[in-house]
Amino acid sequence: MKNKINALNAYIKSCGKVMVAYSGGIDSSFMLKLCVEAVGRKNVLAVTGASETFTDVELSGAKKFAKSVGVGHVIVTTREIDNPDFRSNPPLRCYHCKKEFYTKLAEVAKKCGFKYIFDGSNKDDTSDYRPGRRAAQEIGIISPLIKFGIDKAELRRLAKKMGIRIWDKPSNPCLASRVPYGEEITEEKLGMIYKAETFIRSRGFKNIRVRHHGKLARIEVPENEIIKLLKEPLRSKIIKELNKIGFAWVSVDMKGYRTGSLNEILGLKKAKG
Repeated sequence: MKNKINALNAYIKSCGKVMVAYSGGIDSSFMLKLCVEAVGRKNVLAVTGASETFTDVELSGAKKFAKSVGVGHVIVTTREIDNPDFRSNPPLRCYHCKKEFYTKLAEVAKKCGFKYIFDGSNKDDTSDYRPGRRAAQEIGIISPLIKFGIDKAELRRLAKKMGIRIWDKPSNPCLASRVPYGEEITEEKLGMIYKAETFIRSRGFKNIRVRHHGKLARIEVPENEIIKLLKEPLRSKIIKELNKIGFAWVSVDMKGYRTGSLNEILGLKKAKG
């Protein structure tokens, strides 16, 4: 591990000045912190994409962390939801979203004089179904954590050691990942998902997904928390709140929380979401 980190730091230093595609999640936060320590905060710029698929809570967290490490932080607005290729929600949905974001990143990099653009993708991502990586490769985004073989578990351990307060933050991909492929993505659906997850999360559930199946909400929490979810009066409160949000039926997935559950019907490798 030490050799990998030393090699990674040496690589970052050799780049001199870097831009980081920054979402506020642990992967890109770790990458951002590494870059600051390697080349100094004045040589690092964080860029975050803001859209209907990215919650205000996540954006606020990204701003807070970027400020804490003292780097410049640019917010670019993306409108992937206006793109029919994204809105129709095909299996390549993430490609169309990331292509727009990375294209805008490249424009900012050119304007601000940055030759290198990093993202926080790690070794584990290479075994997932991640069409967004194709977009990264097309635009020339570099993934140093993959390049030096650092996986998620190693990343979290290192982040904790570095004092990054969100080292154990659960993954929270864009809200569109809760809508089954082939079903149109709309602002209304994204709003329903956000409100439902926010309500359940406020009741003490850290890992939570609400999958949007039309009028049916399919709730995923870790297997060992399913009983907690079904206990009264919480069960009735959740049903009442989700009915108010617009779901006619509320169900619990007995398989429990897992990333990429909507890919199961396609027979794909798991994907973040």
